[in-house]
Parts: sequence; structure tokens; C-alpha cells
Amino acid sequence: MGSLTTSHLCFLVTFLFTIHVLHYISPLEANNNNNGGFSAKLIWKNLPSTRRPSLVASSPVSAYLGQYLMEVFIGTPPVKIQGIADTGSDLTWTQCIPCTDDCFKQQNPLFDPTKSSTYSNISCTSPLCHKLDTGVCSFNNQCNYSYGYGGGELTLGVLAQETLTLGDKDATLNGFIFGCGHNNTGTFNDHEMGIIGLGRGQVSLISQIGDSFGGKRFSICLVPFGTDPSISSKISFGSGSEVLGDGVVSTPLVTIQDNTIYTVTLKGISVGNTFLPFNSSSGTVTRGNMFMDTGTPPTILPQDLYDRLVAEVRKQVSMEPIQDDPTLGNGLCYKTDTNLGGPRLTVHLEGADLWLDPIQTFIPPKDGVFCLGFTNTSSPGGIIGNFAQSNFLIGYDLEKQLSSCVCLISFAKLSSA
Repeated sequence: MGSLTTSHLCFLVTFLFTIHVLHYISPLEANNNNNGGFSAKLIWKNLPSTRRPSLVASSPVSAYLGQYLMEVFIGTPPVKIQGIADTGSDLTWTQCIPCTDDCFKQQNPLFDPTKSSTYSNISCTSPLCHKLDTGVCSFNNQCNYSYGYGGGELTLGVLAQETLTLGDKDATLNGFIFGCGHNNTGTFNDHEMGIIGLGRGQVSLISQIGDSFGGKRFSICLVPFGTDPSISSKISFGSGSEVLGDGVVSTPLVTIQDNTIYTVTLKGISVGNTFLPFNSSSGTVTRGNMFMDTGTPPTILPQDLYDRLVAEVRKQVSMEPIQDDPTLGNGLCYKTDTNLGGPRLTVHLEGADLWLDPIQTFIPPKDGVFCLGFTNTSSPGGIIGNFAQSNFLIGYDLEKQLSSCVCLISFAKLSSA
């Protein structure tokens, strides 16, 4: 998942981004065979004829401080939970009473299992305990879990089953496996109550939905940060959530053994008309070198590609970048009250070109400043973060091993989707 900070303005100012991905395997460890048929589809903004099918089950998603918060209801009677929508991890968890030592501050009350008639702890002897590889037996025969993230965030608690309801009140899952967190540490903000795991592992929301709403399919809209807070988008599940329409392009999923992330192949990035290949020293590209993560805000690139991208953007922007503001770290930033007019970046995935406008690539860390929303890593692979994914409807059809994306025409259309 992505960086979890008390204020993502801080992470934008410092540009010290942290990748929070549980059990992350470098994309270069992937088997070079594409085991099957994942695709990402896009319909560009100038396609008014796009057909929007009716959706079977959906929940609202809102942008807040660098993360996208998804709304679900847990328990009987149902209690609203807002968790980070995270395609980079599997476990869904929320803070629970009692909170023994460390729990981060949240605005809403912690979930109280004793007030739900449908809550039940999972026994450590149950096969369900082993659906999560960190499930361990406690002295009182409860299935305890420990689930950590790369940036130091950690949740400890009990695996349990509960009734989960999506935003549509009739979309209910009984016996949903989730983490009741009793000791949770990390830099979460007070709007966040946990994490919604949207990966492909056994305990992920998508896997547990299964065929309940017509198949393992979902699509998610991410409004750009800075959008009017009253405008939310949707994540939709099941039959009818497929992305359809003329002008659709696709990119295949490269399956990584024993990993549950959504891995794709980046061939290069264009800045305006200048193409920057993924590898400067070789014309070959290892398949599965990036993955799509709604829980990581910036797009993270290997050092060499990042350096070339920054140099080319700097070359094509007529303004002088900020040099004398230590709070901005090493980020490429400009003094301007409005977002830059360009350049447009094109992300060249295998079989699919994604056009990114400045609203998806330049982020304001503070008033009067816009910074390039990319950062670097020493890893040979990287992440397509949620800044770059904003303003797209991204759909995943796991029945057909497909992933689809539709670029929305306007915020108005997004808000009425």
C-alpha cells in the first residue's frame, strides 16, 4: 500500500516517500511468462458515447490527504468504517475495542465487537486462520495476526468473522474475514480507521466477494486531490462493473508467483513528444516491472528513469524550478498559483498508452507551489501511484483476468457516476 502519513502535505514537501507494501516482491523477480489474461482498458475523455452499465454493488470513495478512503459497514447493527482503499495489500482491518497499548487517533469511535450480534472470533484450529500466513494461535485459542507494512505501520489483533455491507445496503457478505486490530501503530490520520485490502490474496475483499455479486470484478474511480470535498467517487463490484466502450486499450497482467499485486509492464514514458525508454542502457524491458497501487500516492520509478524524467520535464518547462526552499527536499517544484500548463506525460504500458495531464502529475504541497508527483527507488521496478491513477475509472475483471480503465470526461460526470 501507499505512504500513510498524518499529513500527506508533509510527504509532498519533503518528498521522502515510503512504500508500504506487505510481502512485496520486486517485479523483476516475476516469471517472464504472462500467466493469463489481465488487461487494463481506457476510454479517453473525448468519447461521449461511452456506455455506463448499471452497477451491482458500490461504495463511495473520497480523497483525503493523499489517500482514498472507502466506506464499508461492519457488524449488526452496521457500523460505518472508512478505510484506505489499497490494491497493494490483502487484509481488511479496523481498530477495535479494547485498544491495549497503541492505537492511532481517529475521529469516529473504535469498532466494539461486543455490540455486534454477528461478530465471532476465528479459532486458531480453524482452516480460516491459515488463509493469512501470519495467523498464529493465542493462549485462549484465538487466531491472532500480525500484519506489517514496509514503512513501519503495523496492526496486531484477532482474525474474526463479521457481516460486511457495502455502500448499497442490500450488498451484504456474511462471515467476512477481517482483522480486529487491538494494537495499531503508524502515521495514520484521524479520518482513517484501517485499511481495505483490495489485492488478490485469499483474504482480500475481492477474493471474499467471489461470485456473490456476479463475479470477481471491480472498478474504482479516483477523483484528483484538490477536488471539492463534497464530490466523491465509487468503487463498484460484480457483474455490471466492467468497463466497456469504443477506444478501449488493454495491458496484460504479469503474474508473479506467490504475490497478489496487480503487476504490469512499463515500456517507457514520454514527456511531450520525447520518449524515455524504461532502460537507458538496454532496449529490453523485463515484463512486470511496475504494479498499480491505490495506496501509494506518488509514482515511483527506478533511479535512472526518474533522473531522465526530471531532466526532461525541467527542460520542457519554461519556468525556473525552486532552488532555495529546503522544505521541498530534492523534488522538482515550481512557484505558481495555478497548476502548470504542461507538459503532458504519456505512460506507455504494454499495449496501452495512458495520457497524464498536469492535474495528475503536479501536486501542490503548499500554497503557490506545484511539485512533480514522482519519486525514485533503488529497486529495478516501481509503482504507478494514486496521483497518476486519478481521473480514471480503473476496472479489474478477475474472472477473465482482465483489468480495465476508463478516463472520465469531467468531474461532473465523475460525481454523477
